[in-house]
Amino acid sequence: MATVRLSFSPAPVHVRTARLVGVAVARRAGVAEELLDEVRLAIGEACTRAVALHNQYGLPDLVTVEMSDSDSYSVRVIDHAPIEASVGLTKLPPDELADESLTDEALTTGVGFALLAGFVDDLQVRPVEDGPGTEVRMVWPVRRR
Repeated sequence: MATVRLSFSPAPVHVRTARLVGVAVARRAGVAEELLDEVRLAIGEACTRAVALHNQYGLPDLVTVEMSDSDSYSVRVIDHAPIEASVGLTKLPPDELADESLTDEALTTGVGFALLAGFVDDLQVRPVEDGPGTEVRMVWPVRRR
């Protein structure tokens, strides 16, 4: 089992690098070619959400992406924002998501979960074990060569 860890400052420009690395690792792990666009979109969405949260709360902490392959290809994207910020918007009814008073960052973080659920069959979102933050874990099947 190989694990690749990528940590980056919360700047949108780094999301592209995380996507590229994530797809390269997925391909090497044996994720089917037809799933690679899904992997790219999901990693991009999870990283964009983490960067938006860090920027919204002025957090200089690094965003972490961990990728591993064993019986499956799993990706963990870890932010360090207050947990209520990470999950609060997902509890709003859809008509309140259209409220013009919500910032672009708030929309990105809340709508991100809905988009991720559309990209990934095996998606888990949970608080990090040590300190504030959220871990978004996504899993895809692999084919062994």
